[in-house]
Amino acid sequence: MKKCIGILGGTFNPIHFGHLRIAEEIAENLSLDEVRFIPSANPPHKPTPQISAQHRTTMVQLAIKNNPKFLCDKRELSRSGASYTIDTLISLREEFGSQSSISLIIGTDAFMQFNTWHRWQELLQFAHIILVKRPETDTTQKPLSSSLEHFLRDHYTEDASLINQHPAGFICMQSVTALAISSTNIRERLKNNQSAHYLLPENVLEYIENHQLYR
Repeated sequence: MKKCIGILGGTFNPIHFGHLRIAEEIAENLSLDEVRFIPSANPPHKPTPQISAQHRTTMVQLAIKNNPKFLCDKRELSRSGASYTIDTLISLREEFGSQSSISLIIGTDAFMQFNTWHRWQELLQFAHIILVKRPETDTTQKPLSSSLEHFLRDHYTEDASLINQHPAGFICMQSVTALAISSTNIRERLKNNQSAHYLLPENVLEYIENHQLYR
C-alpha cells in the first residue's frame, strides 16, 4: 500500500520540543501518514555523542509514545560504520516499495553542507527533501555553493502537493513554528545544574535525571 512517510534523523542528544513541533507541523502540512524518528548511531558529520545510541533512542521513544503518527526507527543502530543517510533511504525504499512517498526533513542550516554528504547527488532518487528553517540559523551565513544552487534550482517546487503525488525527487521549503531550542543548550543547562523544564518532555527529563545523563 502506498504511504506518505516523513523521515527526521539526528542524534537527538537529547530530543526536545523543537524536534517534535517540526515533525507535527510537517506531518500536518503535507498530510503524512507517519513520521519516523531515526536516531543516528555514528553520525558522519559530528563527533560520536558521549551518550549512547541506546539512551538517545529510549528518549525518542519516550518523547513520541503518545503520538500515533510518530515512530522510532532503529535501523541505523543495527548497522556498523558511519550512519549514512543514503543507506537509510535505500533501506526504507526497499521496505516501502517504489510508489510510497518518502520525505527527508532537514534544516536549512544542514542543507548548507549537503554537498558534503555521502553520495548526496543520489539522495533524491530515493526521497524528497523538505527544508525547514531553523530559528537559530545565522542570517549572515554564507550563500550556497554553486553545485548546491544548481541542485536546488533543478529540483525545487512551491507545490507541496507534488510531495504526495510522487515517491521522490522534489525539494520543498516548509515554514514551521520557530522554537529556538537546541540540544546543545539543554546539555549545557543540565551540566550547570540549571532547569531544563519546558524545553523537552517531562518523561524525557525524568529519564535523564534517573540515569544521571549530561552531568
